[in-house]
Amino acid sequence: MTAMNGSSTYLNYIGGTWVPSRTGEREASINPANKQEVVGYVQQSALPDLDDAVQAAAEAQKGWKRLAGSARGDYLYKAAAILERRLDEVATAMTKEMGKTLQEAKGETARGVAILRYYAGEGMRSVGEVIPSTDSEALMFTTRVPLGVVGVITPWNFPVAIPLWKIAPALVYGNSVVIKPASETGVTCAKLMECFEEAGLPPGVINMVFGSGSVIGRGIAEHPGIHALSFTGSNAVGKTIGQAALARGAKYQLEMGGKNPVVVAPDADLDLAVEATVSGGLRSTGQKCTATSRVIIHQDIYEPFKERLLQRIAQIKIGNGMQDGVWMGPCASERQFNTVQAYIRKGVEEGARLLYGGSIPEGIGYTEGYFIEPTVFENVTSDMTIAREEIFGPVLVLMKAESVEEALRLANDTEFGLSASIFTSNIGAMLGFIQGMDAGLVRINAESAGVELQAPFGGMKQSSSHSREQGRAAIEFFTAIKTVFVKS
Repeated sequence: MTAMNGSSTYLNYIGGTWVPSRTGEREASINPANKQEVVGYVQQSALPDLDDAVQAAAEAQKGWKRLAGSARGDYLYKAAAILERRLDEVATAMTKEMGKTLQEAKGETARGVAILRYYAGEGMRSVGEVIPSTDSEALMFTTRVPLGVVGVITPWNFPVAIPLWKIAPALVYGNSVVIKPASETGVTCAKLMECFEEAGLPPGVINMVFGSGSVIGRGIAEHPGIHALSFTGSNAVGKTIGQAALARGAKYQLEMGGKNPVVVAPDADLDLAVEATVSGGLRSTGQKCTATSRVIIHQDIYEPFKERLLQRIAQIKIGNGMQDGVWMGPCASERQFNTVQAYIRKGVEEGARLLYGGSIPEGIGYTEGYFIEPTVFENVTSDMTIAREEIFGPVLVLMKAESVEEALRLANDTEFGLSASIFTSNIGAMLGFIQGMDAGLVRINAESAGVELQAPFGGMKQSSSHSREQGRAAIEFFTAIKTVFVKS
């Protein structure tokens, strides 16, 4: 990192060195709570910058893969301790860049520490099995080997957790990494690189190249020196990247959108369901791929649920995430702010009833950032745009069901299948939902937006390429199985 004209400029990290892009251009990272504040500047890189990073990663991986898994894990333990020491600094950068509250940012950074420690321990766990051979004088077993250079493309909504749950397993299993973070949260990612640098990772084992998705993101997907890539982002971009990787035979992993339902059964604990719906749908300003978007309520309890929901939403304090007491911050960028407003207008145009919000909050300071009120629609049908497309903002749509069976049908009536939850005390309803819901993450009496780092995570249908991240499942993507036959 270097200082320039009083504002921090963050360079690419390639081969263990901080270097400017060859273009000489940079892009501002703006505080979405105050459009006049530049958090920092990041590079606008070109393909030659990516080539440098891939070459550095390829050279470093030769020695990195020869280290014992426990030795690679030791580097992750060191990085975890450094990130923990710098937690407040990293969380502050995240809040200023992305807009989520400081409390949420600290929680995410702490989760990043836990992710690093979890995968550090993977260096000491089993990577194969002995298989009986038909030859009684032979030994046959499997082991796992790294893929080589892994490209990582990450979004702005979880700028610590998502990069680390990709980087950490890639590294501990013996791969080197080239990451392209979202420019909107590039400062936060640069601080993660500083933690790896301070931990002493060999030069080139991890590299970071800033730049646009159309140049550096696509470049990662098409680069012959990158053997696998892991992407989290929109469906449109994910499919393009997957096609490019497939065309050259690279391994790829895509985690994309969601249109996540919550089903509220007639026997649900309404207070619990309301609180989980608000938390799952509106925390981080609804900018989570697992955020609750559709709330499907049994007709018998629709009105009391709606009344409690609106009362709870009215209590939400909107503002700058750095301020005490703020529960919901701004949209992360002008682009996202405009997208959310467009969906709200579309909902009204298509005949949904706007129950709450939908506008810029009134008061001092709100026009300085990308603030929008929590928004609730009712009289929403499955064919409406706001019921079908991922909004990625603080918008809830309420739908009424005559039975739990109809609620399950409505919940599945989407091209997505990331997460879903049901609120009920009926064991039969729980089991039916678990079995019948087409989603990679199913939660009972808990919000849709939640996954534990030691558990597999991923979606069904159009939400995923059907691989899984996190937990022990990560080994399936970041390694290849090698079968060994030994005979004396």
